[in-house]
Amino acid sequence: MRRLWLLLLILVPLAAAPPRRVVSQTVGTDELLLALAAPGQIAALSNLGRDARYSPVAGEAQAYPTLKDSDAESVLSHHPDLVLAASYTRPETLALLRRAGVRLLVFDHFDTLEDVYADLRLLGRELGRGPQAEALIAQCRTRVAALAKRLQGVRPVRVLAASIYPFTAGAGTTFQDLCDHAGAINVAAEAGLKGHQPTPTERLLTWRPEVLVADDEPAIRERLAQIPSYRLLPAFRAGRLVLLPGPLMSSVSHHRIDAYEALARALHPERFR
Repeated sequence: MRRLWLLLLILVPLAAAPPRRVVSQTVGTDELLLALAAPGQIAALSNLGRDARYSPVAGEAQAYPTLKDSDAESVLSHHPDLVLAASYTRPETLALLRRAGVRLLVFDHFDTLEDVYADLRLLGRELGRGPQAEALIAQCRTRVAALAKRLQGVRPVRVLAASIYPFTAGAGTTFQDLCDHAGAINVAAEAGLKGHQPTPTERLLTWRPEVLVADDEPAIRERLAQIPSYRLLPAFRAGRLVLLPGPLMSSVSHHRIDAYEALARALHPERFR
């Protein structure tokens, strides 16, 4: 019998224990980690985790230590047994973390809600919190289905992502995903733009956006009015500008559903009375 147990120990590897000191290096991974981690698993959140200008979970992040910076040295100072990063993390930071031999989980797909579900499942497995991940995904699916039912049959509104930066969002972006769930047509994607591309000033008028969508940073209306490509649009001149919290518009987690609902309410208020 003893020999049998020894053989089983050799042939069947022991399940790895869940990590006990997890460090999140980005705001996006903060959002995922706070949603799934067990009490005591979080060693530190990103250096922007407590900043409400960037993080939709800034309030929750107040309860945890945060990184002094986003570099490898700051991450390693918290002695992690698992580090969460993203494909937009600086390559030199990722290289240093790998060289340090720390367990590193890099998330690189987050354009759609299905990508988010895959990320939640992956992190749930790593944390030993698979059932919690599935429960959260089920909650998200219920909310999205309820919104889709409310918007059934609406005429999609033609929208454009407006920004003080000289780029607009086309297909394959989180803004496209937002439009897909909020009863909207992304006119940049309709015109053939993919990803984030330089704003084509002269072509904007031909796209005929009915509403501009921007994040609610300070004085955004005044700042957009200084940009001729927006100032000349009939939609902007008529005041048809929807402002959404920036952290929700750029969210790469399940918190983007809040943005779906907010934009849908703004574009189709009759469906929410």
